[in-house]
Amino acid sequence: MPQSTLAIGLMSGTSRDGIDAALIETDGEAAVTPVAFHAMPYDEGFRLRLTEACARAMAMETPGFEPLIAAVEGELTELHVRAVADLLGRSGHIAEDIGVIGFHGHTVAHRPERGWTWQIGDGAGLAGAFGIAVVGDLRSADVAAGGQGAPLLPVYHRALAAGLEKPAAVLNLGGVANITFIGADGTLIAFDTGMASGLIDNWMQTHGDAAFDEGGACAARGAVDEARLEAMMADPWFNAPPPKSIDREQFSIDPVRGLSLEDGAATLTAFTAAAVARAIEHLPERPATVHVAGGGRHNGTLMAMLAERTGAAVLPVDGLGWDGDALEAQGFAYMAVRSLKGLAISFPGTTGAPEPISGGVLFRP
Repeated sequence: MPQSTLAIGLMSGTSRDGIDAALIETDGEAAVTPVAFHAMPYDEGFRLRLTEACARAMAMETPGFEPLIAAVEGELTELHVRAVADLLGRSGHIAEDIGVIGFHGHTVAHRPERGWTWQIGDGAGLAGAFGIAVVGDLRSADVAAGGQGAPLLPVYHRALAAGLEKPAAVLNLGGVANITFIGADGTLIAFDTGMASGLIDNWMQTHGDAAFDEGGACAARGAVDEARLEAMMADPWFNAPPPKSIDREQFSIDPVRGLSLEDGAATLTAFTAAAVARAIEHLPERPATVHVAGGGRHNGTLMAMLAERTGAAVLPVDGLGWDGDALEAQGFAYMAVRSLKGLAISFPGTTGAPEPISGGVLFRP
């Protein structure tokens, strides 16, 4: 493939709110130029079906055929086709201009402790729809080798952060939170820290008649129940050393049931911030600044709690000239190019894999 190529990245994340589609030009190494971005929200009916598919997948011993999951996979693929078509239209490019699509699909269950992770989405179908090569199934090779299969974004964070003062830390707040640490010597350490917006969203959807806590306004009106927060943080997972990853379903809103809407939102928001603070204790150096990407950075209450509990400057990545909404989708475009070149997308310090691994399955049109 040419030194630099146009690549599309697609991400349907743990927040289950829609598809992020990004177009970048990259060589899969140091050169990265964002070109276009489009976010396509899911309608409420599909979001509920996707949530049920995830619950059913988590209850299974191993991935296999399940009628609802299969139906949701078909819908999901059709929605990704629409997202790519929309992105192409908005960017002024045609399918023939694009070298590869990085297709994350949607994680319905993540069970590295059982040796598997399950992302649904028909890579062959997406490749056939546009005549563009697709790289999908980006986590399985890492898990098969003994890694956690997550987080995968650190290799992209490192490329973007080349000019930042080190050590640097990038925190991604989706449904689940993960942190990337880049040391002065290029050391790359990354792991999931715990929940980000996942439980807050669940709480607002079941108790507040809202999809999420916009701006953190509900949590701002509440008080943190420190006793319940302490009990939630007593889970041994938080003290386990990295690398580590979790599924969105690993924690629930049960510990805050009985609280008012506002106090529950405040306590769950504090749970995210406290988990990040605990995660920073696992890093070899304390970063002075934490650069934040993902939808959670729009939650002012969460950002304030993060600053208070970590003692660091907590700043949106947008101040660096990065698009904090597009970062994950851009990262999967970047990883698709690396996969085609046989370059590693996961590393011992990021997923616990025994060696750097170039993951992904290539679907040719």
